[in-house]
Amino acid sequence: MKCLDREASLTVSCAYKEDEGFYTVRVPVLDGYHEQSAYVFIRDQTVRFLYVPKDTNESRTSIDWIVNSLDAAAVMAGAPGSPLSVKSHDVNKDCLLLSWVAPSNSGGSPVFGYFIERCEVGTDKWMPCNEMPVKTCKCPVSCLTEGKTYQFRVKAVNHSGISNPSKPSRPVTMKDPNEEKRVMTIPYDDGKTITVSKDELEGRIKIPLPPTNVHASEVREDYMVLSWDEPDPRGKEPLNYYVEKSIAGSNSWQNVNLEMVVNSPRFALFDLVKGKPYCFRVRSANKYGVSEPSLPSEPITAGTKLAPLPPPSQVLAFRDTKTSVVVHWDKLEDGQEPLGYYIYCREVGADEWQTVNNKPVTCNKFTVPGLQPGKEYVFCVKSVNEAGVSDSSPESDPILVRPAISCPSAPRDFALLSCGKNDMMIGWKAPKRKGGGKILGYFLDQHDAAELDWHEVNIKPVAQRVYKVTNLNEGHFYEFRACAMNMAGVGKVSEPSDLFKCEEWTMPQPGPPYDVKFTEVRDTTLMLHWEAPLYTGAGPVTGYYIDVCEEGSEEWKQLNKQPTPSTHMRISDLETGKCYLFRVRALNKAGIGPPSIPSDPVVVERKPGTNEIELGVDKEGFIYMAFETPEMCDSSEFIWSKDYEGPPDPERVRTEDEGNKSKLILKNASEKDLGTYSVEVTDVDEEISASHTLTQEELDNLRKISHEIRNPLIELISGWNMDVLEKGEVRLWLEVEKLSPEAELHLIFNGKELSSTPTHKINFDRASGLIELIILDFCDDDKGTYTAQLRDGKAKNQFTLSLIDDSFDKLEAEATAKRRDWRKRQGPHFIENLQWKVTEDCEVLLTCKATNLKKDTNFKWFLDKTTRLDGLSDLQTGAGTLRIKKLTQEDKGVYKAVVSDDRGEDATELDFTKEGFEDVLKELCRISALSAKPLKIQPTAEGIRIYSEVKYYTDYMKTTWYHKEKRLESGERLKSGTTMDQIWLHILNPTDSDKGKYTLEIYDGKESHKLSTDLSGKAFEEAMAEHLKLKEAVIAEKNRARVVQGLPDVATIMEDKTLCLTCSISGDPYPEITWFKNEKVVVFKDRYKMEVKGVVVTITIEKVCSDDTGKYSIFVKNKYGCETGQVTISVYKHGEEPIELQEK
Repeated sequence: MKCLDREASLTVSCAYKEDEGFYTVRVPVLDGYHEQSAYVFIRDQTVRFLYVPKDTNESRTSIDWIVNSLDAAAVMAGAPGSPLSVKSHDVNKDCLLLSWVAPSNSGGSPVFGYFIERCEVGTDKWMPCNEMPVKTCKCPVSCLTEGKTYQFRVKAVNHSGISNPSKPSRPVTMKDPNEEKRVMTIPYDDGKTITVSKDELEGRIKIPLPPTNVHASEVREDYMVLSWDEPDPRGKEPLNYYVEKSIAGSNSWQNVNLEMVVNSPRFALFDLVKGKPYCFRVRSANKYGVSEPSLPSEPITAGTKLAPLPPPSQVLAFRDTKTSVVVHWDKLEDGQEPLGYYIYCREVGADEWQTVNNKPVTCNKFTVPGLQPGKEYVFCVKSVNEAGVSDSSPESDPILVRPAISCPSAPRDFALLSCGKNDMMIGWKAPKRKGGGKILGYFLDQHDAAELDWHEVNIKPVAQRVYKVTNLNEGHFYEFRACAMNMAGVGKVSEPSDLFKCEEWTMPQPGPPYDVKFTEVRDTTLMLHWEAPLYTGAGPVTGYYIDVCEEGSEEWKQLNKQPTPSTHMRISDLETGKCYLFRVRALNKAGIGPPSIPSDPVVVERKPGTNEIELGVDKEGFIYMAFETPEMCDSSEFIWSKDYEGPPDPERVRTEDEGNKSKLILKNASEKDLGTYSVEVTDVDEEISASHTLTQEELDNLRKISHEIRNPLIELISGWNMDVLEKGEVRLWLEVEKLSPEAELHLIFNGKELSSTPTHKINFDRASGLIELIILDFCDDDKGTYTAQLRDGKAKNQFTLSLIDDSFDKLEAEATAKRRDWRKRQGPHFIENLQWKVTEDCEVLLTCKATNLKKDTNFKWFLDKTTRLDGLSDLQTGAGTLRIKKLTQEDKGVYKAVVSDDRGEDATELDFTKEGFEDVLKELCRISALSAKPLKIQPTAEGIRIYSEVKYYTDYMKTTWYHKEKRLESGERLKSGTTMDQIWLHILNPTDSDKGKYTLEIYDGKESHKLSTDLSGKAFEEAMAEHLKLKEAVIAEKNRARVVQGLPDVATIMEDKTLCLTCSISGDPYPEITWFKNEKVVVFKDRYKMEVKGVVVTITIEKVCSDDTGKYSIFVKNKYGCETGQVTISVYKHGEEPIELQEK
């Protein structure tokens, strides 16, 4: 706890739900002490309590705190809250009984069990005590160690998860509870004592006696606690016990704790068969042996399921303060003792119940704090017992959160407002606390200072706080007191006023103003109001001066230099957070009169929850100003004013009040309604008010909104759209805002209303605002203007689409094309049209792809209507290809692929004329240029040839040769050319000047590609040597001896005839001539003669005979070479047929 200056605070560093409850702070005062109490709620954070008293005489009020804790929130969504109030009972050497209270929040589903954990004091390791959830809020815990100190905590579990752990229990040390009973204290020698253990007085016992009084001390549905008395005498040796069970009547005993040592006269049994009666007996054991069994217990049956208690039958809610309600409920019947009650609340209209208390309350009455003023709530209560939390009680009746009505406090600050010879006009301020109801009137008492007794001034209560007291004695002094009355009764009598002398006022200055009050208190401004003086002096009041004083100071400062003529004034430029008092002085032509009674102190700051006037337009189009008060009582009223001069003109406005909200509605808004509107709430202790100045700009905007509401237009989201569907249908559609089910549509076409038909289908989806017209066969008949006329209650609108000229033609063309395309796609059709590409091998490949093919579908290729048989197709994949290996001018034309069967036909074309053919050639040129191989050197007989191989040469490829960067032109010694697969340069009769670097530049239409080689050094020498060698070979071949022509292969002749064989020879120098017959040299004599004339050689054989038959050859030879010409001679006799003719 901390106390500093005027502030006291209490901080709980680690709060649990067990810390929930009422906390009270007391402040000493002169006549005793003043106290404030608050109910502290626990949530999920550190707790801090703070109380700041404003003054020592402050009356008792309620303070609402909602505090958070570390254990209230669940681990996961839907898991229950944590249990609380974990306590230990029946503590023994190795076991105890643990109890706890079920959480108020069960999470998303009912709590069906609990897990228990233990921790040895001095460690932070928590160990589980049970594997399966415990169903009730009480459970025995075994297997503990004597002498050790433990703490326990519990977690709740439901189908959504496991809660956070509870607050740990208080530490508990395991010990023998009967140990103190076995110790005797014997006094002796004047106050001295000696302690003697009972064990020391007993004799030496070896085999222990059996235990006695075996019985069940705790019976539940899922467990039973067995208890017994230790043997007497027990002996000095430590004892343990063996427990045996038997089904009643069977006399068949079974040991139940062979694996567990029991050191205490307690033992918990689980998993007993429900409904079966058991008998139990116990044996004692020490180091010497085991006793005889005890007498059997009476038959014991496992307990029935422990059910939650019923909820309270009736819940009542009563008003308390502006933020709290008192809830009362019926106690449960006798015999049903709950551990406590949980209270829940719900705001009317909400679905979720909120937990009021996390720690059960034991009484049947509870004050629920922290509620929203002016809101309606219902309440219910649940009972809590060992079995858990009950069902909810019936809901209470809804209750509006407002203060309970009580008697008002006393009036105060009496003032003499006017005085005659025998009468006085007395005024006073209203009570600070009105008791939650309207002040119905006041009773005024008077007292003559010269007398002892007080006398009633009025028997019936007066409603006003100004009263004329008559029948007074001139010159006497009087004091006054009063009390207020409301529906709860008459409040306390006020303290006496100052003494006022009954003496007629004759001063020329005006009397004091009265009833000085403030409204619309904000951070730096407020509105000050007062009433005009009842005594005006020598003339009418012409203005007022306002004085201000800070609380605690006696220095008054005048705020306005010029008097204000009205009885109200907005005070600005005040310092936020400071406390001020105000007073008013009236002015007439005679001067300034005495000041009024000061106003109540006011702290200039905007209070939390302060609302302002809101402007708006209602559903009917009326402009309104609305104000919602954060609090009010049953008798409170909303008082509207315009320009602070009184209520607005009822001819121009009307008011509607509902609950804590009031509306000022302008009947027919115009410039006459401009001005400042203010509103006050009556019969509340704290001032509640607001104002707003309606400007011309605001009025114009609101009138525009009003016009739109009274003459609403259906909002267009998407204007007319035109879509062509897959089958060629035309869809005309638009989208507007969502419409009601009663909305109407009229679709007008060229002045006539359309109705939905199979060919012109109209769809109108009011929920989405979609309007569409689907036209099946769009044609010239559908040309024109379409108008959608809509009406939805007051709202209406229309939207027009003109389908004429180009817009119609384009739409019709698209619809026709799609319709045709759809029909085409019902049979075989192409999904990829004809296209071409040039392969790396400079082949032109035409491809296309069709679908929806059958086995009997025809797939054909055409070039200018001529069938191309080299086109390929695959009916399974639909792929078609046509390969042009070497493109030439003959390949120009229009290529066409056609698929057809009994379902229809489709075709795709590719134009290979003009631009199309040139595009292919350009691409072919590009790829061919990229395929050019490095330059090669080839010697020839004529010279040296330099060339590059390409895959395909076309005329679009521009080639240029360079020698030492100098461009070469064809001439007598230089020849350049191309073939289908080569680009070459031929250097004829090369010389040393032809040495150097040669470059071939190939331009493919876009880019240049250069290839170079160096013809110099060794490369040139080797090429020249090979050239000369080839040149000589050519010369030799040209000049060598050879038989040019003339000799037949076979010559047939009849005997006695003359044979003449002639042939031509060539050679330089002239060759030598030799004839052979059957590979023997022919000697020319007698019948054999040879004649040589230039290059013509003739051999003559006269009178041939059979001996002349054979193979003849001429052999010519010179220095460059030789050659042989052969002929076969066949001689036949007279009358015979030549052999050749016989073979034929």
